[in-house]
Amino acid sequence: MITLYSLKPGFQKLLRPIARWLHDHSVSANQITVAALLLSLATGAALCGWVAPVVWLLVPPMLLLRMALNALDGMLARDFQQPTPLGAILNEMGDVLADIGLYLPLALVPGAPVAWVVTFVLLALLSEFSGVVAVLIGASRRYDGPLGKSDRALLFGGIALLLGFGLSPGFWLTAILLVASGLLAVTCFNRLRAALRELSSCP
Repeated sequence: MITLYSLKPGFQKLLRPIARWLHDHSVSANQITVAALLLSLATGAALCGWVAPVVWLLVPPMLLLRMALNALDGMLARDFQQPTPLGAILNEMGDVLADIGLYLPLALVPGAPVAWVVTFVLLALLSEFSGVVAVLIGASRRYDGPLGKSDRALLFGGIALLLGFGLSPGFWLTAILLVASGLLAVTCFNRLRAALRELSSCP
């Protein structure tokens, strides 16, 4: 199933000169991973203390920067022989913690459907867990859609834009989160099914 993840190779190609510059200046993949996490948590903290809807306009550019940092840490690890067990832990845990820090503040917006925000966050975490479980049973890390990490970022960025421009939460937000939660459930299923199929096709 096609997701934004399929665009990652082209995105990485654009970022490769930056990755080389970072490597030449002794910046490690783990440092980039931690920077992406701290950026996400700082943005989430700003959203929690919001005094005006305009603060949500911080989210789309921050999500774009986070995606760039996530791509860069992987490139540094692969292209310059920096992969480490600690890096793998930071990469997986960092993504999960960043999602929690960014998405949960939506529940604090007056009028937001708290139950559906929490459901969306929990299913987002479960989808990443489903991708990692594939590795535990001997398959490759799964990134199947329809609502992977990049797709969630695009969706949440759109929600943030609407809130930032003053649109009050209402049925539109509930509907989006309900549909997104359904897509996340399908994502979990697709990742686990793909992992099992991968193993069954092995000689």
